[in-house]
Amino acid sequence: MRDYKSLSHTRWDCKYHIVFIPKKRKKQIYGSIRKYLGEILHELARRKGVVIEEGHLMPDHIHICISIPSKYAVSNIVGYLKGKSAISIVRKFKGR
Repeated sequence: MRDYKSLSHTRWDCKYHIVFIPKKRKKQIYGSIRKYLGEILHELARRKGVVIEEGHLMPDHIHICISIPSKYAVSNIVGYLKGKSAISIVRKFKGR
């Protein structure tokens, strides 16, 4: 039997496969940015109560298998992860 997670009135097991792709598939995810991006995505997910089940950082895109509670819309979580991670990268790497 699956291990369902539960809230006060629901039981759920919602996992989504999400792919982030930079504009024109520029190969910008490498080196120190790659390591930092993995850490920051896990930190941001933990803040929202979301679990990143599995993730792969490729040079030109990111694959994430993510478990999102049913009380959040997928678009809100994806927007939060993309926006906050972009701001964090710009602050740390000066827009590289």
